[in-house]
Amino acid sequence: MDLFELLYLDQLSHGLANLSMFPYFDMAHYVVSVMALREQPGALEVSRASPLACWFSSMLYCFGGAVLSGIMLAEPPVAPLSNGTGVLLASIIWYLIFYCPMDVVYCCAALLPLRLVLSGMKEVTRTWKVLGGVTQAHKKYKDSLLVMIAIGWARGAGGGLISNFEQLVRGVWKPETNELLKMSYPTKITLIGAVLFALQQTHYLPLQKHHLMLFYTIFIVVNKSRMMLTGSSSSPFATIESAIYKTLFTGHAYAALTNEVKKPCIDNGTSTTKTKESNEKVSSEQRKTFHPHEGQSRILKAKEESEDEETENSKKIN
Repeated sequence: MDLFELLYLDQLSHGLANLSMFPYFDMAHYVVSVMALREQPGALEVSRASPLACWFSSMLYCFGGAVLSGIMLAEPPVAPLSNGTGVLLASIIWYLIFYCPMDVVYCCAALLPLRLVLSGMKEVTRTWKVLGGVTQAHKKYKDSLLVMIAIGWARGAGGGLISNFEQLVRGVWKPETNELLKMSYPTKITLIGAVLFALQQTHYLPLQKHHLMLFYTIFIVVNKSRMMLTGSSSSPFATIESAIYKTLFTGHAYAALTNEVKKPCIDNGTSTTKTKESNEKVSSEQRKTFHPHEGQSRILKAKEESEDEETENSKKIN
């Protein structure tokens, strides 16, 4: 008997694959995304000063992945706005979170048990977005693994990848927060999912699609819940990332080779400098011990000795 049938994972994976995201999971995605925007520094001030800019930023948080993937596939970036029901639902949630009297909706959604459930439901939608992007790219570029990874990554983490543009809408310019410079956990886990689904789509990964969806969804939901309960923002792949980075991108091997080459050069330099210093010391000591009076007396003695030698020679000749 197959292991999946024994553990009832086959039925569970088929049920998850046939699960509809609308309306409950989409609502959870909109709630968590708009709450993340509200918790950005200065977002409340922008919502009071310019509700239109705040609404547009919220739509980028909610539909940023579809907008970015559409641009990459040369499709109209306003195509996600054609879904009137989704835009209306996201707009209602935006208004309730930002402008509800006494912040009742936001305070209720910010409670840890409810927020834990909403975040888990949002992670479920991440699987469908990554898979949808990979499938959409596979229809146009069947043999391009890189394009499928890029579109799946953009569809699943587009809100973070276009965060600089969203910040410009709110009048904020922080280029150092670019996701490519310092990836956050959602961006990293979405990239991993895009790679896995692209490999499965091109048959390089010997695993059925619904089984991969189940494993990936369970992993991201469990890990997200763990991070929220423990208050930790560290990635589970931190040790692997640091090992790969130190091995491939810090240049330790090159530094070791260059250090070995530089050591004899440094030794030769130090020896020559030492000899120079010793010669300078000797010359300085000689200069210190030399006096002009002593030099004159030595010259006079030499002249006297030479005159004595000449007189003695002349005597011998005579």
